[in-house]
This record gives sequence, C-alpha cells and structure tokens, in this order.
Amino acid sequence: MKNSLPPHGKLLAVGGNEDKGTYPSVRSKRKYYLNFFELGILKRVVSESGLTDPRIEVITTASMIPHEVGPVYTAAFAMLDCHRVGVLDIGQPGQADQPEHLARLRAADVVMISGGNQSRLTQMFGGTEFLAVLRRRYLAEPNFVVAGTSAGAMAMSAHMIRGGSVPDALLKGAVKMGAGLGLLPGAIIDSHFVKRGRFGRLIEAVALHPALIGIGLGEDTGVLITEGRWVETVGSNLVIILDGHSLGHNNAAAVGKGSALSIENFRMHVLAKGNVYDLRERKFYVSHAPLMLPDPAKE
Repeated sequence: MKNSLPPHGKLLAVGGNEDKGTYPSVRSKRKYYLNFFELGILKRVVSESGLTDPRIEVITTASMIPHEVGPVYTAAFAMLDCHRVGVLDIGQPGQADQPEHLARLRAADVVMISGGNQSRLTQMFGGTEFLAVLRRRYLAEPNFVVAGTSAGAMAMSAHMIRGGSVPDALLKGAVKMGAGLGLLPGAIIDSHFVKRGRFGRLIEAVALHPALIGIGLGEDTGVLITEGRWVETVGSNLVIILDGHSLGHNNAAAVGKGSALSIENFRMHVLAKGNVYDLRERKFYVSHAPLMLPDPAKE
C-alpha cells in the first residue's frame, strides 16, 4: 500500500491479554471475555472516531469461537453507550465480497478485528474487494478507525508474523512470515510480547526485513498509530520497538534453517504509556504533545 500522502485514518493495535479464539477445540469450556483494560481500549477506539455513537463492525473471522466473541464485543460497546454495532462473521472464502458485507463496511465508522489466528484473516480477505475498500477508507477518511486485538493487530502489517517457536528463538526459521492486510507497510507487529517471551521471533522478523520497524505489544497495552507514522502507547504495560536500520553484521538471510543468528547493532526502545515513536524518522519522544501541535516558529 504505497502512497505519497500519509493515511488520514487511524490504527489502534492491542497486544491482548487472555487467549481469545485460539483454543484447540470449539468445545472448550473456557469463555471469551473482555477484561477491564480492554474496555478502556474500546473507549479510546470510540473517542478516536470523533462520534459518541459510531457505527461499528466487529470482524470475528480470526476466532474459532466467533459466536461467543461477537456478543461480548456488542455488550462491551453497549456499556459505552454505543448501540450501532454489527458483527461480521466472515468464515468462508468468498463471503467477504457479498454485497451486504461491502455495504456494511462502507457505512462503518469503526472496524474492530478480534483475536484468534491471523492467517485466517489473510486467507479470507486477501485479494478481496472488501480489503481494497478497507484500505481506501483508511487512506482517505479522517477519523476512520481500524482496531485489532492480538491476531487482529498482527495482521495490520504488510509482512505479518504467522507464528513461531519461542523455544527455538534466535535460530533461523523460528519465525514464520506471511503477507498481512497491508495497512501498515513500514512495520511488523507482534502481540502478547512480554509475557510469552516473543523477543526472539520479532528480532528474526526484523533481521529478515531490516527496512521495517518491529513493534512488540505487551499485554494490557496498545498503540494508536496516526498518519501511518506516530505510534503512541496506551495502556498499562510496555511496547518494545526494534529498529534494524543500523545493523552491521546480519546473517539472517544467509544461514540455513536451524542455524544460530548473528546480528550486530540492533536498536531497541521501550515505550510506556504516553510515549511516542516516529516510524518515519525512527525517533523516541517522551510525550506526544509537541508532535500534535503546530510549531509557531515554523509558521
């Protein structure tokens, strides 16, 4: 999704907390629920739309338990006095481009993508008119919000992490890559980052694609991305930024599967609530305040 102008829409990527839709069996007795933090994130999603009662469409495609996930989001948004909420349970190839689904996407102010398996998102939406409309609206429309949690966050990037072995971290092939939805071409997103020890797989992903920035989302944490550039941390935990632009030695592309990686001069930033990272200039800011206001000296 190359474009000379920055996107006018907003992305809100959430790292997740408990597993949501990734259980080994749809008969699992575990229940999907939203914790207190996620309700706070949903409040931020609503406020970023600029509307008190935006039209929201929840995409449950990634989940193995969509019929459980959808009503939970509907009830959660209702707690925020948002009652124009629909659930798009697109679970079969070809369903995305049904006229009803396209019409609902075109009418939505917010699109919320649930967790689960990110590869299902690319399988169902890759190459569809639905994805083309989503991208166009994100590029062109101010206050159009695309939010995603866990798998829904990871799928936002163009180069997407499909999975990977934590025990084999920093051995070539531990990370599995694939094509994402292409909303954030300059970065690679990983979720459940701190608690599940996913540093190694994001390091390998960035080493394989050093022109991209790695964004590791901790639990109970999200990032608001505006203009496709400003990454603001929201939530109670941490966001890890991995920058490979200054790598010296890097054997990631040359060695065989299972070989140890050897990488020189990775840069890492740790962002807490309110910190901002500039994807374009690759700079860390303690506060977003100077970034969002015009500089009188330059006018």
